[in-house]
Amino acid sequence: MDAAELEYVGFWARVGAALIDTVLVALVCWPLLTWIYGADYWIAESLSMADVFRVHGLADVLLNWVFPAIAIVLFWMYRQATPGKMAIHARIVDAKTGGKPTTGQLVGRYLGYYVSIFPLCLGLLWVAFDPRKQGWHDKLAGTVVVRPKVRGPHAVKFE
Repeated sequence: MDAAELEYVGFWARVGAALIDTVLVALVCWPLLTWIYGADYWIAESLSMADVFRVHGLADVLLNWVFPAIAIVLFWMYRQATPGKMAIHARIVDAKTGGKPTTGQLVGRYLGYYVSIFPLCLGLLWVAFDPRKQGWHDKLAGTVVVRPKVRGPHAVKFE
């Protein structure tokens, strides 16, 4: 698809896509966590950070951190999008060429989420104000999120 037929995907569309992805991951992981650790897994003894972020065991780490990371990066590698992004017809592309990002860019993009989230989610909110709708994770990885134009003059320009 020609760049003139694409637009950058903005904040609210990306929030919607992230919600879809979160629900899908939860549908897979939460029943497994409950089966492995029991219903008490979901009850924190207090609201202290130590209780809220307590690690219950290897399955806890695998299902909450490792599995989602691998699944997301694999979707990005093979489809250039997660199911949520596919639902809004968006895909991740290299910011310079408009082509498929490298595996290194995609792993860097995933790790960049932590940089984007850590300071009060400012790196995610950045999408709303950036001319190319890039979050900090996109800027760090050299990617943009695009989709076929549906409205407005948000022309895509690859460097």
